[in-house]
Amino acid sequence: MTKIKSLNDLRAIKASVEAKMNLRERSDAPEKLVQVKVAMATCGIASGAKAIMDFMVNELDKRQIPAVVSQTGCMGYCFAEPTIEVTVPGKEPIVFGYVNEKKADQIIEKYIKNGELVEGIIPVNYESIESK
Repeated sequence: MTKIKSLNDLRAIKASVEAKMNLRERSDAPEKLVQVKVAMATCGIASGAKAIMDFMVNELDKRQIPAVVSQTGCMGYCFAEPTIEVTVPGKEPIVFGYVNEKKADQIIEKYIKNGELVEGIIPVNYESIESK
């Protein structure tokens, strides 16, 4: 942990934390931003979802991609944890399974930035009530 030696050090830490919280909690117009939901139920956490959440928050911020990163409960894909749901504005949500930092990086670079699909998509196996 970094030692705080001055008021400027404290202000820098505050600014860093506020930027990360802003990325997680931005909600004034989420449909216009990339949305990333990280499954953080017990199985997700045990499989490393916390590290994936931190990675997504930090990397999206570093790459200046406007996004909302949030945690959610069980998505029902326990066999494929850690899982994340990514919604790019104007597109249907896609759920990715077995996400590690390498795959999360590919999701950001290939899917979010360039619209290219990457391996690990969990196919939708249900119908919504709205489609009936």
